[in-house]
Order: sequence, then structure tokens, then C-alpha cells
Amino acid sequence: MQLYMIRRTSAWADQAELEAAAAKSARIGNEEMPDKVRWIRSYVINETDGRLGTCCIYEAVDGEAIREHARRVGMPGDDFMPIGATVVVRPDPA
Repeated sequence: MQLYMIRRTSAWADQAELEAAAAKSARIGNEEMPDKVRWIRSYVINETDGRLGTCCIYEAVDGEAIREHARRVGMPGDDFMPIGATVVVRPDPA
């Protein structure tokens, strides 16, 4: 599988909406597409318009699997790019 970063700009009105989408995303990935996509982590962005966005890290067999997963969840999924390498200076703060 290839590692991808997906940017979802201003996709959610609030934390509750984001959490509902995250639960659906995890369920669909784990139950319906486990051999095609794996959600690794997400960073929540406080957008300038007051909404929430994310930068998500996924493993996927290809870009079409990323798009299909997003379509099934009902969230944006066309702004993604393959990750070439990872440089970790420090682990994410808790």
C-alpha cells in the first residue's frame, strides 16, 4: 500500500459533525474496505472561516480507493497526494 495525505478544507461545521464523520469513516474503512484503505491519523485544522478541516494520513492501494472511501463516507476526498518519505524529528505531542 502507498501512504497518502488528504486535505479536507472547511469540511465540518463543528466537532460533533467531525466526530460523526470520523466514526463513519473508521467503520467503512475497517468493515467494508480493509484490504483497500487504512486510516492512520488525522490532524484537525481550525480554518479561518470558523469551520474545521483535516489533514489525514491514509494507506491505500491507489488513489481510486481514496476517492471511493470518501464517496462512501460522504466527505471530500479529491485533494490528496502520495507521500514519498517520512521524517520524524519528534513524536506528536500528547
